[in-house]
Amino acid sequence: MSEKKTMTLNLSEDEMNSLDQLAGRNDMTKTAVIKKAIRIYLILEARMQRGEHIFVEDETHKIKVELLLV
Repeated sequence: MSEKKTMTLNLSEDEMNSLDQLAGRNDMTKTAVIKKAIRIYLILEARMQRGEHIFVEDETHKIKVELLLV
């Protein structure tokens, strides 16, 4: 396992509330949520760099939208 490093993260109150809610809903620590978010972002970014398109689909309403990272 690689060496762990510590950082300070400044979040707005809304961002911290969202992080708290995500952690609580998924029975995860806030650190685990942030690590998972980084892994997801890296996967999405790699696929987009390969020219792939990522879509989110609402099967009930038959709506499909492309996910863009900005």
